[in-house]
Formats: sequence, structure tokens, C-alpha cells
Amino acid sequence: MSDRGDVDLTGAKQNTGVWLVKVPKYLSQQWAKAPGRGEVGKLRIGKNQGKAEVSFTLNEDLTMIESMGEKVSMVRAPREHPFTLQTVGGQTLAVFTETSSGQSDAEGSSSGTATGPDKIALEGLVVQRAECRAAANEHYMRLKRLQIEESSKPHRFSQQLDKAVTTNYKPVANHAYNLDYEKKKKEEGKRARADRQQVLDMLFSAFEKHQYYNIKDLVDITKQPVIYLKEILRDIGIYNVKGTHKNTWELKPEYRHYQNEEKSD
Repeated sequence: MSDRGDVDLTGAKQNTGVWLVKVPKYLSQQWAKAPGRGEVGKLRIGKNQGKAEVSFTLNEDLTMIESMGEKVSMVRAPREHPFTLQTVGGQTLAVFTETSSGQSDAEGSSSGTATGPDKIALEGLVVQRAECRAAANEHYMRLKRLQIEESSKPHRFSQQLDKAVTTNYKPVANHAYNLDYEKKKKEEGKRARADRQQVLDMLFSAFEKHQYYNIKDLVDITKQPVIYLKEILRDIGIYNVKGTHKNTWELKPEYRHYQNEEKSD
């Protein structure tokens, strides 16, 4: 945060009173378009039966509002804006202004560089609050209808293309990875679990021919789901994680040559 100098209290010393007025958004937008000296309208202050009446009349040059919709159209803003006066309500409100040091220094120096702190001044204390409202006439109703139409327009909309959009990435019905996964899932779903003893008989018969098998070969022999087959193999077999027969299954020692042992009993 830049350093700030002392606050200029000239406005407070002179007992300057200011009004705090709330204005419609469209009115402030039209004020910003004021050309030349920036004259935006006329303020009238009068009295009616001892009560103050205040109204603002917008300049004719600032009444045209352009609507940017599907087609450009012009709407005339209302000119007359009566004030609704309100009390300050026991609050202490003040208006301050801040002047950039670069702007003030540029007038007194040839370099124009910003040196020193920004200047803050108290312009005055709020003595009256008010709300500036448009008179409910035909122009105001058209303006409100325009505002409602603008606010109800969707931020996203569909648009029909005259020709196909060509890009480097072409859509596919399904990716190869998903197809492989669905194929495996379908194959396993077709394999019905056989009786445990029946699977054991097939496994023992296979291990009589060879000592080592990988899981793929055992699935082909037994036609059983992989998960179910591994559950049975954990009870009767050993899975080799290293060595010459890495990633293969073999029977536990107590199950090897079981047929010879049964015949000897």
C-alpha cells in the first residue's frame, strides 16, 4: 500500500453539506456518455405545501438506449425522475475524494512522474439521502420490458452448423481398452462355477502331467472364472513369485504324488 498524506478537512471546516442519492443503473450508464462539458440534465428543487420536491430531468441527447439482441433496436429512456427523500437516520456519513499524486505533480513539474503520497480530501458531510426513480410512463415500461428480455436470455444457446467441424481428433464409438474389458467380463460371465471337488479333480489331473502352470493355462483347462480358480489354488498350490518358474503355480508338497499315496494305503 502506498503512503498517504494528511487528509484535507477543508470541506468539514466550511460545514459543506452533500446529498447521497441512489440512481438507476441505466441512468448512470447514460451519464457516462455525456459529451462536451458532461452536462447530463437539470435538477429542480421546489416546495409543495411546505414539503420539498426534487426531480431530475435527463437531457434529450442521452435518452436513446441501444439494445444489443438478435437485432439492434433503440429504446427511449424516461426523462423525468422524481426524488424520494429520506432522512440520514442519525448516521454520520461523509464523502471523500482521492487525487493521484502523479496527476497533481505533472502540472508542477516537467517530468510528470508520480512522487509523494496520494491526496485525500473530505468534501463534506451527508445531510440528505434520496432515491432517484423514473416516472412510471410509457418510456419507462418499454425500458423495463427490454431489461427483462435481456436478463432472461440464456447464456448458452444451440446453433446449427452449415458444415461439419473437422478437427484432428475424431470421435469413436468405443475405445479399445473398453472393448477388451467388456470382452473379458463377458467371457468370465459365461463361465459357470463348477463344483469345488470337480475343479480339484481337474487341477490334480493337470498337475500329474506338468508340475508348473500359469493361471491362463489353468483357466483354459478348467473353464472356471479366474477369481474362483485362484481361491481353490491358494488351498492346494504355491504361487512362485521368483526364480526360473516365476508367475506359475505348483502343488503344495503334501498334494504331490497323491495317487501313489492313496494306492499304498
